Amino acid sequence: MIRKFLAVFLIFNLTACAELQEIAKQLPQSGGIGNAEIASGLRQALDFGIDKQVTKLTQTDGFFKNELVKILLPEELQKVDKALRDIGLSKLADEGLKVLNRAAEDAVKEATPIFVDAVKGITFADAKNILLGNNDAATQYLTSKTQTALYDKFNPVIKNSFAKVGADEIWNNLINKYNNIPFTNNVNPDLTDYVTGEALKGVYTMIAVEEKEIRTKLSSRTTDLLKKVFALQD
Repeated sequence: MIRKFLAVFLIFNLTACAELQEIAKQLPQSGGIGNAEIASGLRQALDFGIDKQVTKLTQTDGFFKNELVKILLPEELQKVDKALRDIGLSKLADEGLKVLNRAAEDAVKEATPIFVDAVKGITFADAKNILLGNNDAATQYLTSKTQTALYDKFNPVIKNSFAKVGADEIWNNLINKYNNIPFTNNVNPDLTDYVTGEALKGVYTMIAVEEKEIRTKLSSRTTDLLKKVFALQD
């Protein structure tokens, strides 16, 4: 009985070892690159995304004329927009949409250092999993680790930007005019909250654009570190 047990145990172990060896063959070889260096490469890719892509959002029309991130009206305000256009206030409605995007453009300018600091949070332990993940794995990691904290910091910046670009005044005027239209239900949306969320999504979207470029195009790996690290996932 004992011999049978030992035989079964030996066969099981040999089979398991063979399977593990087969799995190991399928994994990319690190070529002597440690997790610390991989993490540095990922941080560099995200830093490049912030510097190259997020900076575009801070320019005039950086949100407004970028179809990837342009802030549109929330559902509650789409009826406001339509009602105002129906009574001949299309120009005011257009301006209302534009200033939402202007507030985001202004706010991102002040919030960029927050994202730069957040990139430093990528841990060595997570590095290889992120590298071998999807084309936006590093961006998704950054989002999951920073979204709540960034929202809390970003919200007052957006609020100040609303006042700075005149969005408060324009939207107070818009909403008052809409609320005075007969047979409409009054609205009082939290535009600061809405634009904060949309601006954050826009920033993450543009970081993901740069990450994908670096992952999929050799020409976008402009440093030796990026070439070395991202060669592992090719």
